[in-house]
Amino acid sequence: MPASDGDELNEVERLVEDAVAWLNQDPDPETHHELHMLLRRVGANDTDAVSDLRSRFGSRLAFGTAGLRGEIAAGPNRMNRVLVGQAAAGLAAFLLERAHPGTTPSVVIGYDGRTKSDVFARDTAEIMAGAGVRAVLLPRLLPTPLVAFAVRELGVSAGVMVTASHNPPRDNGYKVYLGDDDQGSQIVPPADGEIAAQIDRVATTRSVLELPRSDAYELADESLVERYVEATAAVAGGRAERAPLSVVYTAMHGVGWETIARVLDAAGFPRPALVEPQIAPDAAFPTVAFPNPEEPGALDLSFERAREVGADLVVANDPDADRLAIAVPDPSSTDGYRALTGNEVGMLLGWRAAEAAAASGWAGDAPALACSIVSSPALGAVARAHGLRFAETLTGFKWVSRTPGLVFGYEEALGYLVNPGTVRDKDGISAAIALLDLATQLAATGRTIADRLDEFSARFGHYGSAQISLRVTELSQIERVMQRLRADPPGDIGGLPVERIDDLAHGGDGVAPSDVLRLHLDGARVMVRPSGTEPKLKIYLDAWSDTGSVPERRDAVVELLQRLEGGMRDRIS
Repeated sequence: MPASDGDELNEVERLVEDAVAWLNQDPDPETHHELHMLLRRVGANDTDAVSDLRSRFGSRLAFGTAGLRGEIAAGPNRMNRVLVGQAAAGLAAFLLERAHPGTTPSVVIGYDGRTKSDVFARDTAEIMAGAGVRAVLLPRLLPTPLVAFAVRELGVSAGVMVTASHNPPRDNGYKVYLGDDDQGSQIVPPADGEIAAQIDRVATTRSVLELPRSDAYELADESLVERYVEATAAVAGGRAERAPLSVVYTAMHGVGWETIARVLDAAGFPRPALVEPQIAPDAAFPTVAFPNPEEPGALDLSFERAREVGADLVVANDPDADRLAIAVPDPSSTDGYRALTGNEVGMLLGWRAAEAAAASGWAGDAPALACSIVSSPALGAVARAHGLRFAETLTGFKWVSRTPGLVFGYEEALGYLVNPGTVRDKDGISAAIALLDLATQLAATGRTIADRLDEFSARFGHYGSAQISLRVTELSQIERVMQRLRADPPGDIGGLPVERIDDLAHGGDGVAPSDVLRLHLDGARVMVRPSGTEPKLKIYLDAWSDTGSVPERRDAVVELLQRLEGGMRDRIS
């Protein structure tokens, strides 16, 4: 037999050995049976089965600043009860190690409506309690912002949210927040690495079946949810005159509706018309190909419902309700409605926050607006006009939320932080209340959200954005594109001269090292980075103009974006 064949045989034997060890500690009948059948196929020399085994056991889901996220199936490179048990035990060890002598660390645990979310949450609570950590389980499936809120409200050491947010239906995930000095923000280095090391230690030294478990965890009281509702309703303020609007709402088969309904009632807003087929939690997400409001077709049922009722506004949460999508009437669209970009909503909410900060005044350092480095530069223009500080952070609310003096933060992927005093993470419910407050105040003066966007363009300049996503089957494809751009940087993009290129691989401008290229052009910017959660290369295009009338500014930006998109597609093809 050739050496290469022998190496492959040895590799398969090692994978089978690892799989059998995994099988022997898997408490889940479904994944246990699934893996048992896969091993039988491997034993019968099924090449597809060997490939599947290699995918599951050739690597491990990495625990990083986004926690864990992956497809539900057996194996260390999938989401399952063995992996979650190891993660819970590793996080417990981390919390116990960093606790002050004589104190008991604590954790609050939440879960959404995805497949096995409740199972993973209970496993976490039992393992945490068995390890000596005070564990508090939220009373039922609830939105992700409730966990971020609960970490601060309960004063616990950490929070765990079992969710895959807007990922495909078969995915699930494990998001971690830290309390104390971290104030309920998501984990960042070095904590992520320290937790990962503890998880690896558990995985290599203990069977999940041997981990101590206890049912002595607590169930959070309903009053916790009531306090979130009260704090979130306060985002609307209630000081200005409002005019009623016709609004359509969808929960995208997620967990947002029950909570946002209570917040709307508390804030004095009428109940919206509902997209009924999408309003109840459903882990199969039957009406959407991809449960992400940004994806083409995801809002089709919302637009249909909006046409039926003549809606002034469409409001959509993603499945765990930490993101918000907004659509407004648009006669030029075949749907009759246009979904705003995350940057457009971020501009509007940032302007709202800046006006409120300027009206209230401040002592000492000015409050701050913040966004991720791939979000529109428009927020910086708002900050400058109002005398506020402005910060650009690495992508992710784990960074945005840590901006000192923050009054508003966002990232272009439909994430907004409007009430940092209570939730240090993106929150699609509080953002919806802020947007509804703005829209109803505008309506009281006969204006619309579209009018407000034009007012923004007239005052600050017109800003436009576009995005190119290159989905790949092999991550090495992304690495090759990034290497090529670094080795042979473009002198122009679509005929527009490149003035400067920032390679953030070694950090810069106050951000930590990151695999990001930032290209500066006259009146435009291009950002290139690998996605942190999906096998994609993402390219962010931004352009702006403050010359001429609003229509002239808009036309100039459209032309710039078209040239940038054509030029970048040529570069990565």
